[in-house]
Amino acid sequence: MGLDTEAITVDNDQRPGLPDRIGRLWEFATDLSWTWNGEARATFRSIDLPLWRRTRNNPVALLRGVSDERLQALAGNRAFLQRYDALCRTLDEAATSRSTWFADRHPEFADSPVAYFCAEFALHESIPIYSGGLGVLAGDHLKAASDLGIPLVGVGLMYAHGYFDQTLGPDGWQEDADDPLDPGLTPLERLRAADGVPWLTWIYGSGRRIYIGAWRVRVGRVSLYLLDTDLEENDPADRGLSHQLYAGGVDHRLRQEALLGVGGVRVLSALGIEPKAWHANEGHAAFMMVERVRNLIRDGLPFPDAVAQVRASTVFTTHTPVPAGHDVFSHEQMRDWTGEKFWEEIRQRDELLGLGLHPQDEGRDRFHMTAAAIRLARRVNGVSERHGHVSREIWRGLWDRRPAREVPIGHVTNGVHLETWMNEEIVGLLDACLPPDWRNRPHDEHDGAVWRGVRELPAEALWRVRHRLKLRLLDLMREEARRRWRAHWPEAEHLVGAGTLMSPQPLTIGFARRFAAYKRADLVFRDRDRLLALLSDPGRPVQLVFAGKAHPRDEEGKRVLQRVYEHTRDPGFEGRIAFIENYGLHTAHCLVEGVDLWLNLPRVPLEACGTSGMKAALNGVPQLATTDGWWEEGFEGDNGWSIPRAPDGSSEEEVDRHDHEHLFRLLEDEVVPLYYDRPGGGSVDDTPGGWLERTRRAIEVAASRFTAGRMVREYVRDYYVPALRGSTDGDDPPNGLW
Repeated sequence: MGLDTEAITVDNDQRPGLPDRIGRLWEFATDLSWTWNGEARATFRSIDLPLWRRTRNNPVALLRGVSDERLQALAGNRAFLQRYDALCRTLDEAATSRSTWFADRHPEFADSPVAYFCAEFALHESIPIYSGGLGVLAGDHLKAASDLGIPLVGVGLMYAHGYFDQTLGPDGWQEDADDPLDPGLTPLERLRAADGVPWLTWIYGSGRRIYIGAWRVRVGRVSLYLLDTDLEENDPADRGLSHQLYAGGVDHRLRQEALLGVGGVRVLSALGIEPKAWHANEGHAAFMMVERVRNLIRDGLPFPDAVAQVRASTVFTTHTPVPAGHDVFSHEQMRDWTGEKFWEEIRQRDELLGLGLHPQDEGRDRFHMTAAAIRLARRVNGVSERHGHVSREIWRGLWDRRPAREVPIGHVTNGVHLETWMNEEIVGLLDACLPPDWRNRPHDEHDGAVWRGVRELPAEALWRVRHRLKLRLLDLMREEARRRWRAHWPEAEHLVGAGTLMSPQPLTIGFARRFAAYKRADLVFRDRDRLLALLSDPGRPVQLVFAGKAHPRDEEGKRVLQRVYEHTRDPGFEGRIAFIENYGLHTAHCLVEGVDLWLNLPRVPLEACGTSGMKAALNGVPQLATTDGWWEEGFEGDNGWSIPRAPDGSSEEEVDRHDHEHLFRLLEDEVVPLYYDRPGGGSVDDTPGGWLERTRRAIEVAASRFTAGRMVREYVRDYYVPALRGSTDGDDPPNGLW
């Protein structure tokens, strides 16, 4: 259906009582560009520092919670107004300037939207609609697109109950609870039709209409639209469709993905947005392509021509080689959901269902979302060089099993948003040793000469900053322990397991990510005595900090988490192992900034990329990891440590034994000795010169080669611009299309 887009209204609940002189604070708080603007963050901090910390750096909650008296005082405070006015000028210049990287290089496409669909986005902890790496990657993608001036719009789902709130029982078993968000404490803006109706369009499913509303999130120059079915107009069974991320069984997932893909296309149309290129970030969004094919067929285009037209303008990014990460639905489930009317409109049931046929399926009655996405996107990529190789091998069956090197699947190695993930104190150090314009120039690998200046970072200053960041992490752990002990924990052992006994002197190793069996968080515990000797060495002690959630239905992942947690309560380790509950973006920032070494132990080749190590490296934290994902490209010998691959043909047990042995050999013979090699005998004030060399190189390599700015520019060059041109010439489609 269509709407009068001129009449779309936005609920933007201005904070009552905000003085006119500083009235734009609400505008700044509801535009997430503040999350990577140091001056904006400093402005909000100066309003009420204790409240800023209690709200976990949430300016909307800050402005709602601060007293009217304080705001009136700030409206007459000369120093605050100078900072406020400078911020107004900076943000106005950014908003009105037409001189962006994209506009300068591709002016012909300056007004050609690119639609970016993803099931989750991680932008700020106040909007908990993410589960982990995929969402963080999507959030960083939007931020980099804003920086570069790309006319991109994001489409996702509004999970009113978030992902889930994690608590651990006395036995370490993960307990999952709803984590409902209060839109009034977020930058979310409800979109409404002219007459105030909260729905913009609808889809047909389970024999009835499902009305779809939308919320807008402003991310600098980019808008993200989040789809919502929790409306009074909907059947009770449909209102919960957008409640929670990755909840429910297969049928629920099918309905959510139809809402994202089919509903997302229709919401953009209702808003008057006409994308010229479309990007599906993972197979969850494949119905976006199916809906566009259906529309073209309904309008009279033959099936082959409809598919060719959709392929020409579509980009698809696959994120995992793990089979469980790819959704598959039966044809019966698809028919039950869509109903006969869907197929009657286009009379192309077999052809459309055939788009999802997996080449290795013995039957022909399953719809594989990733297979459909590959068939409907001319430009397909993995998320690291190695993952590109693995993806070509996995999917070459779609091209009649041609040699993997000839399969048209490329790669764009993920990157992280530097301005979001690099701590402000590290940024301050770089200001002293890099060219004055280093913050404003696009970071890419060709700026190697610029980034070599990192090698000149003064050792003493760098070591002091690294020490302060560790202290902040330990403060966070104690505050979280105090809060959880009061609300949830019946036993004192919880406090020990939360890290309250940890100190800033020992080498502190961090491991934080989704708890899945293949990520092997428990690999370090294969030999308890060897680990005990490593951690409790009186002259060179070591600490381990873990964080992360297991998927609510991943029983093996929960068992891995439980095994890790059991060791936090082992008195033999003297409180040197900690687990931080309910891992989120705020905790992630403190961890990647505050530990000394980042640990990543996926079983090769199952880690498609693994961006947490990039975030750590930006803050001077080297990584020790298996040679998988980005680390195969990123390890240069002096910016961290790499575990060599086990011999080909090794069993899973042999691989685990091999990787464990090499992990401990590196820790015992190289990592720990280097950290404690200090000229003054090892006091906290001594600077470990060799360690700081690795710290500097970690920053240099990550900042020059693994940022979201570099990543998004590669998408523009190799994927978006060709898709915007939309040519069908020279296509090399999978078999079975035409």
